[in-house]
Amino acid sequence: MTWRIGVDIGGTFTDVALIEETSGRIGIAKTPTTPDDFGRGVLNGLNEALAKYSLPAQDVILLSHATTVVTNALLENKGAQIALVTTRGFRDVLELRRSARADLYDLFQDPPAVLVPRHRRLEVTERVGADGSVVIPLADGELPDLITQLQELQVEAVAVSLLFSFQNGAHEKAIGAALRAALPGIPIFLSCEVLPEIREFERTSTTAVCAYVGPILESYLTRLSEAARSLGLPDLHVMGSAGGVLDVPAALAMPAAAVESGPAAGVIAAQMIGRQMGQPNLLSFDMGGTTAKASLIDNGRVETTAEYEVGSSASQSRWLHGTGHPIRVPVIDLAEVSAGGGSIAWIDPAGALRVGPESAGAAPGPVCYGQGGERPTVTDANLLLGYLDATSLLGGELPIDYAKAEAALTEQIAEPLGQTAEQAAAGVIAIVNNAMAETLRMVSVERGHDPRDFSLVAFGGAGPLHACALADELDVPEVIVPPIPGAFSALGLVGADIRRDYARTIYAPLAHLTPDQLSAIWDEMAAEGRKMLDAANVSQARQELLRQADLRYGRQAYELTVDAPEGAVTAATLQTIANGFHAAHERTYGHKNENEPVHIVTLRLSAVGRLGQPRFAEATGDGSSLKAERPAWFAATGRVTTPVHDRARLAEGQQLAGPAIVESLDSTLVIPPGWQARVDDAGFLRLRRVAE
Repeated sequence: MTWRIGVDIGGTFTDVALIEETSGRIGIAKTPTTPDDFGRGVLNGLNEALAKYSLPAQDVILLSHATTVVTNALLENKGAQIALVTTRGFRDVLELRRSARADLYDLFQDPPAVLVPRHRRLEVTERVGADGSVVIPLADGELPDLITQLQELQVEAVAVSLLFSFQNGAHEKAIGAALRAALPGIPIFLSCEVLPEIREFERTSTTAVCAYVGPILESYLTRLSEAARSLGLPDLHVMGSAGGVLDVPAALAMPAAAVESGPAAGVIAAQMIGRQMGQPNLLSFDMGGTTAKASLIDNGRVETTAEYEVGSSASQSRWLHGTGHPIRVPVIDLAEVSAGGGSIAWIDPAGALRVGPESAGAAPGPVCYGQGGERPTVTDANLLLGYLDATSLLGGELPIDYAKAEAALTEQIAEPLGQTAEQAAAGVIAIVNNAMAETLRMVSVERGHDPRDFSLVAFGGAGPLHACALADELDVPEVIVPPIPGAFSALGLVGADIRRDYARTIYAPLAHLTPDQLSAIWDEMAAEGRKMLDAANVSQARQELLRQADLRYGRQAYELTVDAPEGAVTAATLQTIANGFHAAHERTYGHKNENEPVHIVTLRLSAVGRLGQPRFAEATGDGSSLKAERPAWFAATGRVTTPVHDRARLAEGQQLAGPAIVESLDSTLVIPPGWQARVDDAGFLRLRRVAE
């Protein structure tokens, strides 16, 4: 038998998912996340998984990992000490940034911290024009002094971003060659290699982010790779933000691509089960210990965006520009809110109940975990409403202190509001549900999609607890709870393809370009992509190159990305691209102008190594699933006696009418009154309203 293993670090638990390629048999292991050393938690999970399933390490053919190292380093301002080398006169690009603000009316809003302080932003004499011509030659004589300055500053990495280097990278490459020769062991990131695209600030920011997190990511992945090899496991792969995995060298060449790798894995897993179930339209909903994330899969396709800011402290990301550091790499288009099982409930100075954005995280965790938490959380509220087992979770491995959770909710929330503990708990759940429903609206309604045309895939340790309430809020007709929902993102790692994205700015009217010009640029990127895939031992038969283009009307300052057809580039290819842009513009903005000249700004290419997506199948039981009853509170009925079922014993075709609770090792599903669940042939739980 051959197995694939995926490891995902969450805010509370580190999840390990296993799947046997032939049968689709699924396994899971969960260990507490170790914030002081994430690698230790990963190794704990791998060791537990191998022992739990008596799995020989040599039977594992793929080991993939979703890491939070990049995001955490930026959020906590704990990256490397770096320097930025720029064109003389342009050292303050990062400080000047864009004028975007998260809150238009907040006159005292602080901008994000600059990753490179001014004394480590160094200048060189040179100038490349907007057309790529050399206006001022590179002053080679300044390089020895530049190297001396960098040595005195004791930098750990260097970012080089010169003006218009995306048109002509000769000066950057000359500087890079000199620095790499004089500073061995110091990573040098050139913007013409990292992001050869238009827009100076975004290009410089992306290059600086790579330098800032590169040494930390390299140290982490090197240690983890060595530890995995010592267990006899294969080479480590890292999930990228665009939904494909990278080998370690590719990840270190573009560290910014590892941003949001965990959420990306969850969306890819949802996409895979959609294909398996014949459900092309899905809303992906992932609720873990610290955050809830939503994404949309339209006609089987996951949308990506290059407009992303990392390191934001805002409770809702990506739609709030000006709160973080822009990175121009493809990131799966998702909305995220600080609402998870560990989100803390509190009373603001005006006496109103709030939930989040602060989270109890893995340490100390919710009050009911009995690990030092003193402030009530969403998990504590779910416990008091009867949704969670009042004695233990994780199959008995995590004892629960019900009395302590009740006391915390009563003293800190209920009594100040003049309510009972039950009323306070219901209020906490209502508030967090409202916040999460808003993220689902962002990726559906605000994108021009009707939620009634989609099914909601609910996962994460807390996702199935809240899924039906969110479906009611948005009138979504069906909820799907996949196998091992608590470790579903890790499951996405075992089925993701190898992928790396490339881009080149061309910036010209489409009518002025010839097919040969476009073909030459795409061929150059294709050669790089095939080289990467060959190095990752992907056979030619499994290699696929996907082409796209960013276009806009001549007087616009923003672009839309459209797919380019396969095959030889001809005049018909250019017309197909233009037609695709007009259609995308009408779909996005409600209008188009086919008489307006279309400009190509950037050509893109994704090099994909198809690893083959296994079929997921969860073993079903004999139907003797009923194991207990307990009182649970529902808005429609109040507190009622509710049957509790063991998911592992549910039989294929079995139906459960709400109210009911379904427990498994990694999560709990709440089926409210008016809903009914059915077990399909792969062990998935599919929920619909009884009236439908």
